[in-house]
Amino acid sequence: MIVLKATQEKVLSVLQSVAGIVERRHTLPILANVLIRKTGGAVQLTTSDLEIQIRTTAELAGDGGSFTTTVGARKLIDILRTMPSDQTVSLESSQNKLVLKGGKSRFTLQTLPAEDFPLVQEAASFGPVFSVPQKTLKDLLQQVSFAMAVHDIRYYLNGILFVAEGKQLSLVATDGHRLAFANASLEVEVPRQEVILPRKTVLEMQRLLSDAEGAIEMQFANNQAKFSFGGMEFVTKLVEGKFPDYNRVIPKNHKNAVTLGRVPLLASLQRTAILTSEKFKGVRLNIEPGTLRVASNNAEQEEAVDELDIDYGGDRIEIGFNVTYLIDALANMDQDMVKLELQDANSSALITIPENDTFKYVVMPMRI
Repeated sequence: MIVLKATQEKVLSVLQSVAGIVERRHTLPILANVLIRKTGGAVQLTTSDLEIQIRTTAELAGDGGSFTTTVGARKLIDILRTMPSDQTVSLESSQNKLVLKGGKSRFTLQTLPAEDFPLVQEAASFGPVFSVPQKTLKDLLQQVSFAMAVHDIRYYLNGILFVAEGKQLSLVATDGHRLAFANASLEVEVPRQEVILPRKTVLEMQRLLSDAEGAIEMQFANNQAKFSFGGMEFVTKLVEGKFPDYNRVIPKNHKNAVTLGRVPLLASLQRTAILTSEKFKGVRLNIEPGTLRVASNNAEQEEAVDELDIDYGGDRIEIGFNVTYLIDALANMDQDMVKLELQDANSSALITIPENDTFKYVVMPMRI
């Protein structure tokens, strides 16, 4: 039976859209496979790692009839990648094997029974559906994801907090040293819901979301979130635990503020970062009326100093930061100007966008 028949380009893009979560080495060998379910001309592909499940449906014309099987996802992708993009390829089933044909090539692949594939058990009741444009969510994720923790023992920090309330969707990430907050407006009012999406889910969503028109629908349950966009359905387990109260972390009334160009500040930090010590990555910011001086030194007694002219009339402050934390924030923004708010050498700094409260970035100072 011909399971599907289409160009290499089409089959590969559908496969790649679901294969990002597939682990090459898993205790359950079948999780290295993609579940292929054919009904008529439509083919549904599903992958899982027991915590995330991605499903997509595509019109990949085979012959009629129904059929299900599972086959190694990576092998299939590796084979398809070696073929020209306009090559017509077909998948046919024969005696517990799947045969991939394209041009004069033929590959016979081992399959595992579809009934052994562990589908994620969907939550019994989800909250109301709400949606934002795909590009909006992609931008929000980009603005905060860099601040997620990696392998932190406080497991609730290894992800992003989603808060939907009223007509607002806010995303927050923190690793304990810095915190990023971004929000966007919703078209409908929703009751307050808070969930923490795991790091792997966030990275996979960033890979899949596009700038294309079209909305992404979201639904949250107690232990699951469901996203639907561009013919795909994405179900993920949530991180349990209580996320820190981010409102207490964001400074409210720092008395010193300076607005300056994002690109010149980023370039200055990137220059001085070269001579920071490998381990601590510390830079000193000296801010005084008219001038911002960025300085660094390292164990070899090398030093860098960089000056920017600024429009500032506040207190003189000398404050140290991990330069990576500043660079991360500025590199993930695309605005021309940023606003830096400071209290003193021992208080955290706040970076925002002038005349815009949809993005806030808090970074703790560092003793140098």
